[in-house]
Amino acid sequence: MEIIYASNYEDMSRKAAIAIAQQVIKKPTSVLGFATGSTPLRTYEILIEYHRQGIVDFSCINTFNLDEYIGLSSDHPQSYSFFMLKNLFRQIQLDPSRIHIPLGTALDLSRECADYEEAIQSLGGIDFQLLGLGSNGHIGFNEPGTHLNSITHVVSLSQETIKANSRFFINLEEVPKKAITMGIKSIMNTRKILLLVSGEKKAEIIRQALSGPISKEIPASVLQLHPNATVVIDQSIL
Repeated sequence: MEIIYASNYEDMSRKAAIAIAQQVIKKPTSVLGFATGSTPLRTYEILIEYHRQGIVDFSCINTFNLDEYIGLSSDHPQSYSFFMLKNLFRQIQLDPSRIHIPLGTALDLSRECADYEEAIQSLGGIDFQLLGLGSNGHIGFNEPGTHLNSITHVVSLSQETIKANSRFFINLEEVPKKAITMGIKSIMNTRKILLLVSGEKKAEIIRQALSGPISKEIPASVLQLHPNATVVIDQSIL
């Protein structure tokens, strides 16, 4: 893996935005994988700036999001669909037909997972996947213990993840306990991966993920095996 140290959160975000912009400029029909959460927020703001300045045209991309809470409708303020529409997709005027996010309210969740994998394959796979890092080492919502050969599936969220995400909800009880997530194999099948790491609580887990043994107990450690993975670390956390 290529490891890049950014001087701070702003620098990390700008490096990420430049990498995504370069991907789209090089291949305007790119299939991009996106992540939610606080880590990529500034990256998305910079991409919106690039769009408004005419630096990058996102009109021909297709997107796939890593995950979605089960039980939240797409218009729920804490759903990842709502997050992406608000913080990126509407701002870059992306055609809704090009946006793919798991449906957390699907009646048949197994079918939804299979259809999501099929949709990725129908577009030739994901060219560029943006990832964040969970404080317990998860990527997507692939919690510790997830099989490294997993594809899109339903997952029960760990108590650590539920607690970490409770800051976005009124109270802990409101946080969904399950989600649909692209699997570890799904992520590893993407052609290029960019992992962003920021936040004081991530310092120890990123050390383990980058230099420790590859283990399903630290899902992010599998990225050591990816042929084209870059990690951008906000070095102020180290």
